[in-house]
Amino acid sequence: MTTSRFSQESLAQFVECWEGLEDPRSGNAGLHDFHELLAIGLCCVLCGGQGPTDMAVFARAKEPFLRGFLTLANGLPSHDTFNRLFRDLDPDQFRDSFQRFMGQFSEQLQGVVAIDDKVLRRSFDRASGKSPLHMVSAWGCQQRLVLAQIATDAKSNEITAVPKLLKLLTLKGAIVTTDALNCQRAIAEQIVEQKGDYALALKGNQGTLHDDVVLLLDDPELKASHSAPLVEADHGRIETRTATVSTEIGWLQKQHQWPGLKAIGKVMRVRETVEKTTTETAYYLLSSELTPERFNEVVRQHWSIENSLHWRLDVVMNEDQDRTRAGNGAQNLAVLRHMVINAMQKEGSKGSLRGKFKRAGWDDRFLFRLLEMF
Repeated sequence: MTTSRFSQESLAQFVECWEGLEDPRSGNAGLHDFHELLAIGLCCVLCGGQGPTDMAVFARAKEPFLRGFLTLANGLPSHDTFNRLFRDLDPDQFRDSFQRFMGQFSEQLQGVVAIDDKVLRRSFDRASGKSPLHMVSAWGCQQRLVLAQIATDAKSNEITAVPKLLKLLTLKGAIVTTDALNCQRAIAEQIVEQKGDYALALKGNQGTLHDDVVLLLDDPELKASHSAPLVEADHGRIETRTATVSTEIGWLQKQHQWPGLKAIGKVMRVRETVEKTTTETAYYLLSSELTPERFNEVVRQHWSIENSLHWRLDVVMNEDQDRTRAGNGAQNLAVLRHMVINAMQKEGSKGSLRGKFKRAGWDDRFLFRLLEMF
């Protein structure tokens, strides 16, 4: 593929990806073309870059490549130009652009959708009293894609962010999993209303409900189904998981009237290392009568949001070290990183995420292939 082919056939499509995204700049701040700035920023992150400083360095280093499909009529943009752009972009409009981008990958949503938040640790600002940004994400465990995200500036607001996040999704055929913080009646009811199912981790924040579920599932006389022990060994650790599911919840529902509740379950995890052996039991509310084997899978898949999304953002993309703080910058760059992770996942070739970043930086043809996905 040549640069001219990309220019003629794909640049217009790239611009369409940002339809509805308004240029926040005015006056002399609009010296550089809006969509060209977005293209440079995206290319930089596709090559493993991080914030505005990297974008300016990338533009200088890759000027011949960029001029193959961009005009750059007023020269190369500076760090301040990129900083102002992402600081002032409307985050809701930018998130809508992400959802349009995901529409190109549209497929029937199936399997587990894991909901969890991640703190951008360096996004705080002591001088203004600004707390670190929390991004609450929906992760398609089967698709291995970020499906949607909502930003909140305080942990206590995560509960109010999750319902907004769920509204962005079509949940029919999916099982939504959350941590215990989001085990809330309103969230359970919304999932059921959107024709999805849930497997909600349950802890003491639901008071007597948690106590009653523990009492029932730990009763040796309870009629319940049990899975065979599932043993996995990795990183010098052996973990054995056993799942139990019971649909004998008539008394429980009479007492608590939990929306859509059809079964309760628990997973016992035994972790063995050279140093010690630990045992942990986690309890769940279920809106469908899962087999214990399927229940065990669902609970296990929830943790892929940590391993396949949050870990990659922190360790591979170095998100926690990004010091972007002003305005909407941290939120918009977090969404841009999600877009890049999805593009890398859907590109389809073998290799680690870190390896694909290097390949995009070294191989212009591979970078063009990624750009054509937008």
